[in-house]
Amino acid sequence: MVGTTTQHHHHRRRHHYSSPPPPPPHTQVISFVRLIYEFWIKANLFLNKLRGHTQTKYQFKCSCIWNITMARKNFSCSSTLFLVLLAVGSFFATYNLLTVAVHYKTVNSQGLSYDPIVEMPDNMKRPRGTKALFHVALTATDAPYSKWQCRIMYYWYKKTKSMAGSEMGEFTRILHSGNPDNLMDEIPTFVVDPLPSGLDRGYVVLNRPWAFVQWLERATIEEEYILMAEPDHIFVNPMPNLARGEFPAGFPFFYIKPAENEKLIRKYFPKESGPVTNVDPIGNSPVIIRKDLLEKIAPTWMNVSLKMKDDPETDKAFGWVLEMYAYAVASALHGVQHILRKDFMLQPPWDLETGKRFIIHYTYGCDYNMKGELTYGKIGEWRFDKRSHLSGPPPKNISLPPPGVPESVVTLVRMVNEATANIPNWDTE
Repeated sequence: MVGTTTQHHHHRRRHHYSSPPPPPPHTQVISFVRLIYEFWIKANLFLNKLRGHTQTKYQFKCSCIWNITMARKNFSCSSTLFLVLLAVGSFFATYNLLTVAVHYKTVNSQGLSYDPIVEMPDNMKRPRGTKALFHVALTATDAPYSKWQCRIMYYWYKKTKSMAGSEMGEFTRILHSGNPDNLMDEIPTFVVDPLPSGLDRGYVVLNRPWAFVQWLERATIEEEYILMAEPDHIFVNPMPNLARGEFPAGFPFFYIKPAENEKLIRKYFPKESGPVTNVDPIGNSPVIIRKDLLEKIAPTWMNVSLKMKDDPETDKAFGWVLEMYAYAVASALHGVQHILRKDFMLQPPWDLETGKRFIIHYTYGCDYNMKGELTYGKIGEWRFDKRSHLSGPPPKNISLPPPGVPESVVTLVRMVNEATANIPNWDTE
């Protein structure tokens, strides 16, 4: 996928509760005790005034501290009033705490109660020590451009699968060229049919939903979850299962904007289906989703993709991200909402550091001058761009970028170099 804007413009995820959550319980208790304390002081000042005493509020507070310290045995009328108010306040504070606790439990039992892009709700977290394996699946063609990317991707899958924190299961390259190729023995592959000739109209990505439909119908998949990935993904850290039950995990793309394209979205997601905000700002990859949910979504995803391609207005507006919009709409039609994870993936050169993110997506060209300055849109003195290698694999031992280039780009080149140095017969197309 191609774009020209930085990745840091993601929309924030909508909340899953219908009303604002209450403030934390301890804040409410402190506020209530402060209220009782202030009321007690004012009441005593009033009583002292009746008795003919003249004290400022500050003087009275000081006298209160002195009285408490000395622990006088003779309780005055004001002390009795304080005890009464303290008892009443304790009762209401306890009642308030219980009410808030019950409210939080009720909200959590009904689904996600927090913004999942910020915080994972406790009721959706798995106990430590338990694993929910996911099957790694990517669609591919038999073109040299697709093959070398799949080989690098599979190399890093094998290396990170057994690392601590990984919940990766088995791996499948879904080959939608219709015939076996020369990577069948190197990469676990399942061959499916392409769309009928001419139906994709040169938009090869349109084969992706059709490939998943066939694979889900015909293959034996042991894992409960599936990660939909792409050939230009590299696992940079061990990948856990980010999905939680009926809530898949997806990556929020800044250029997928359902709300801004509501007129077009409504052609496929009518008003009776719900607000347009139910359509997540995602594509189908990367997504970790429960297998039974994907089995329902995939046929709809395919049909919506074809309908969008058939509509000139939609086709022109969505262009190369049409299939991504189709997946987002298909998910919403089935009532499926995704947990949006910004840490799912990074995209050099816009994301500068790998950090704790899990996948490097090298869809953008990385062009720099020898001062380490980005020259995006202009071929740099140093560059790494996958599109420079359409007809065959890149060479081994690509030169590292000059000083000053972001760590994410350096890491990408190092990982490509390691893979090409260790994959047998790398120059094979």
